[in-house]
Amino acid sequence: MDINLEHYRIFYEVSRCQSITAAARALCVSQPAVSQSLKQLEDALGSQLFVRTSRGVRLTQAGQLLNSYVSRGLESILAGETLLKKLNNLEEGEVRIGASDMTLRFFLLSSLERFHETYPRLKVTVTNGPTPETLSLLSAGRIDFGVVTMPFANRPELEKRTVRQVKDCFIAGSKFRALAGRTLSFNELPGLPFICLEKNTSSRRYLDEFLEKRQVRLEPEFELATSDMIVQFAIRSLGIGCVMEEFAAEALHKGEVFRLDFAEEIPERDMCIVTDRRSPLSAAARALLNLIMREQAGPRG
Repeated sequence: MDINLEHYRIFYEVSRCQSITAAARALCVSQPAVSQSLKQLEDALGSQLFVRTSRGVRLTQAGQLLNSYVSRGLESILAGETLLKKLNNLEEGEVRIGASDMTLRFFLLSSLERFHETYPRLKVTVTNGPTPETLSLLSAGRIDFGVVTMPFANRPELEKRTVRQVKDCFIAGSKFRALAGRTLSFNELPGLPFICLEKNTSSRRYLDEFLEKRQVRLEPEFELATSDMIVQFAIRSLGIGCVMEEFAAEALHKGEVFRLDFAEEIPERDMCIVTDRRSPLSAAARALLNLIMREQAGPRG
């Protein structure tokens, strides 16, 4: 049975108002158009749905039966429309982000604070993990975007926006003071106890690729999950650590560790926001992404 769904919408409004005139006014259509629609619906269903009364109309038994189904369906649709409007107006919604401890702490956290101040009713979910894990979550549609560091394999569905550069440095504790003030060669690293991130991170991959190009292969004493732990291990002189500069800044300032100097510096690498072209961003995710990009652009004079 092929019935115009608009007939059901008019049927619902007439049953709600118990008046053809009032329903026509609510729907912004003419009274004859409402009457014609009801007649077409009754003809198609083979049942009389309303009877006229001195005050308007009332549902027949068949009309009551039909209304019990139509009202649930249309009210669900209207509820969905209302929720969608709230989402688009940023009155409700959720942003799902993937980020490493490094990108979260030294880049994303300040933006999230301002976003929450601006949109206090929006929920933010952050999944903490290394770059490969974040990209997997993005491909699976489980996050809206990721904040990651290079390197990672570029794929056609990924769109990346570079937001800043990060720089890695080597640090050591007091037991390695003999190395302070020297200009070292990377060839000396294999003879020293070394502390670095686990292999499933982009930072570790970047370091390994950089050193391998110089025929240096490391066998770390410690492979740790977070950069914070690398700093703590370095403070206790358990080895030479390699971390992003910001992680070491406080310990360097306090004199708990010192920076090792090498004849060649590790080049800076990009920190990126990555989205999946196949998955449109929600209004909430777009709002956060726009806020981040505006902050990175800075004041324009």
